[in-house]
Amino acid sequence: MEIRKAKAFLALAEELHFGRAAARIHMAQPPLSRLIRSLEDELGAQLFERTPRTVALTTVGAALVEPARELIMQSERMTELARSIQRGETGRVRLGFAGASLHRTVSSLVRRVRAQHGELTVELHGSQLSHPGMEKLRAGALDALIGRWDFLPRDIDSVVLAREELVVALPAGHRFVDADTVSAADVAGEPWVVLPGGSGATLSTRLHRLAARGRFVPRIVETAADSATQLLMVDAGAGIALTFSGVQENIPAHAVVFRPLSPSLGPVEVRLAWRRAGMGPALATFVDVATEQYPAGIDAP
Repeated sequence: MEIRKAKAFLALAEELHFGRAAARIHMAQPPLSRLIRSLEDELGAQLFERTPRTVALTTVGAALVEPARELIMQSERMTELARSIQRGETGRVRLGFAGASLHRTVSSLVRRVRAQHGELTVELHGSQLSHPGMEKLRAGALDALIGRWDFLPRDIDSVVLAREELVVALPAGHRFVDADTVSAADVAGEPWVVLPGGSGATLSTRLHRLAARGRFVPRIVETAADSATQLLMVDAGAGIALTFSGVQENIPAHAVVFRPLSPSLGPVEVRLAWRRAGMGPALATFVDVATEQYPAGIDAP
């Protein structure tokens, strides 16, 4: 049953008068009569008993009143849903992030989005390290990505969510545990536990910058899958690690000690990134909330 025929049928079923039904749906009486006759032919059943003075529902017509009403309501819901999606009030955003070191930032942002736009679904994808996560973002497998990058591709836009510092993670009993800070010269001969590198990977870039400052080649002994595993390896005495203050704040470490670098290697920006060409209504709403919550502004690299 077409929507326009369902509306005509329901109007006549409730009014039981062709003139009043036609006026109700803003239609002349003859087209309404033809529409009802067409519907009866389509269904192969008489829906109304007609006399010169009365109109009454047949048994079949009475049985179709509720299904017709539900069909019209579903149509109206679909129309409103489509408008809501176009306004960015509903829909889905696939959000990637590296891991536990970003839990507070992710939860704070998603909580704000849900409070302001309850119909907008945020689908979380963890374990998206900066380089592989960026590849998924650019391929369209993710809509947005929270991470740390020193450099972003030209087709990616971003907004700064937080700024962190780099720290060195040391195992208990290390000779620099009692120092207030450590320098490039201090760590020149140390074994390093690192995360997977790649183009734009901040920790890899900053470790090489530290090595250039101290004029040493990093002796990498282990590559950890994520920051939590990296700290576990440091705790077990495999080596030391360069990491973020966000890791120190978010990931419990049994006996790992964190010390700042002196001089600093500069702040690290935690960013929400998205494809410039992939900005749909739902993502636009998500980015607007992020921009309101973190007013550092949107940057285009």
